[in-house]
Amino acid sequence: MLVELQTVRLLAAMGERRVEVVTYRRRQAEHPFLDDLLSREPAPGQALWIVSWGFDVPRLLRRLRGRPVAYHAHSSGYGLDLPAGVPVLAVSRNTLGYWGNRAPRNPLFLVPNALDPKWLRPGSPEVPWRDPRGGPVEAWSPPRPRRPIDVLVQVRKNSRYVLERLVPALRDRGLRVELQEGWVDDLVELFRSATVVLYDSADYWRGRGVSEGFGLPPLEALASGCVVFSSLNHALADSLDPGVVGHQIGCGSLAYDLEQITAAVADPLAWQADPRSLAALLDECSEAELVRRWERALAAIEAHWRRVLEQGVPPLESPASWRLRLDGLLVRLRRWLRR
Repeated sequence: MLVELQTVRLLAAMGERRVEVVTYRRRQAEHPFLDDLLSREPAPGQALWIVSWGFDVPRLLRRLRGRPVAYHAHSSGYGLDLPAGVPVLAVSRNTLGYWGNRAPRNPLFLVPNALDPKWLRPGSPEVPWRDPRGGPVEAWSPPRPRRPIDVLVQVRKNSRYVLERLVPALRDRGLRVELQEGWVDDLVELFRSATVVLYDSADYWRGRGVSEGFGLPPLEALASGCVVFSSLNHALADSLDPGVVGHQIGCGSLAYDLEQITAAVADPLAWQADPRSLAALLDECSEAELVRRWERALAAIEAHWRRVLEQGVPPLESPASWRLRLDGLLVRLRRWLRR
């Protein structure tokens, strides 16, 4: 929800389009309600509708049939199929690849989420700071004194392995480990107070059958100058490069994790992300880059719907998976018969 609101704010700031949040489950005084808007304007209408909440997407697409619409896709794995012609705005390469396989004939776009500018402001001297407006990387500052938290763990999404085995073992070694759960007034300052951040979400998402759509916590930690140990599931593999930008967690043995994390706490500069790789990654996650990607994608989507709805050009359809499997079976059967 927060990243969607951030996207609304950025698109509204572009000034070229009127952007509004529309509710559809219950009415809220500060936002228009979907039923009211649809009743006032027959299809196709003037608006481009963007839907995002995976569980509700099929129902919303049915209600918006005949209107310009796009799917802002975060997590994958919901099992839904998209109607022909519905564009996909994927927030990660992982999600882009998922829809490139599941809906190869639909227009696809990559529009990664952006880090809030507060994460990219000076304050983490170990990180090459780049102005969100596109300015140059600032000069490196001397490393600051040891941070008060050795290891920070956000409880939500982290695995039982981290919480029940790794954390107690790290504390037994004398490390200062803080578990963060619930509301924090200043999350940026919390991250900037930590040397190492642990994020292991693979089990969380495997248990729910959907994916890590973007993986903001490790990016926020990297932007804060932390050493990151993370799982590499789904979209986390978009940004993390083990040993270059971040390190893998839970890969072999508890003893190995303890050795690696203890060494990172003792000498964090030796375990920091490669400066050039990290600077390039943070550039890609800036709000300025997000706006540029949205501008290109929206222009292409609007042109697509003009062709489909105004000019009557039928969109290409992606063949059903069962049909493709049947075609393959028939090919193998004909080969067998020819023998």
